[in-house]
Amino acid sequence: MKAAVITFPGSNCDCDLAVAFEAAGAEVTRVWHKDAALPQGTDVVGIPGGFSFGDYLRCGAIAARSPIANAVRSHAERGGYVLGVCNGFQVLVESGLLPGVLMRNAGLRFLCKSVTLEVATTDSAFTRGYAPGQRIAIPIAHHDGNYQADAETLTQLHAEDRVAFRYAQNPNGSMGDIAGILSANRRVLGMMPHPERAISAQHGGTDGVALFEGLMGALALT
Repeated sequence: MKAAVITFPGSNCDCDLAVAFEAAGAEVTRVWHKDAALPQGTDVVGIPGGFSFGDYLRCGAIAARSPIANAVRSHAERGGYVLGVCNGFQVLVESGLLPGVLMRNAGLRFLCKSVTLEVATTDSAFTRGYAPGQRIAIPIAHHDGNYQADAETLTQLHAEDRVAFRYAQNPNGSMGDIAGILSANRRVLGMMPHPERAISAQHGGTDGVALFEGLMGALALT
């Protein structure tokens, strides 16, 4: 299985994301934001956390218009897998690959801590390794993680079982306690918490491992 991890100016979790994919058995290629194409045979694209382009304009807005963004959109439209974490989630909504918007945290403060998530659905390659309703500990580190969407979008997300993770105790004001959502074809996941920072007991926890191993397992079956 082949993973491509994108790096933008200001990305700071690209190395962590690459390590997480490699630990799950993927062959990882690092891709620069000015590249116009993904490596041939890419199965999954990872869009990492950080502060792409300094978070000028809206978080993720400039990155969503970079040369590589067109290739990522084409990959997703062909049914390819995409994982966007933190700033990567912001890039996905700015790219139109996921609905809604990420606003400033309700308390207007940067949050950096471990939080408890509830696995809201196991019907995706990303969440198949968890049990329904399982609670997991995953770190967050964001200032603009407050997920907002109109009533119609929220109704659709819930009706189609596309909420992947919810906060057990909402840290940022996200509507419906939403921490991560899936695309309509369930192959694009955007989430604010950082599963790539929860793959080693030495670093505080391993609850993120099942996401990457589940994804790699699903790819092996296709």
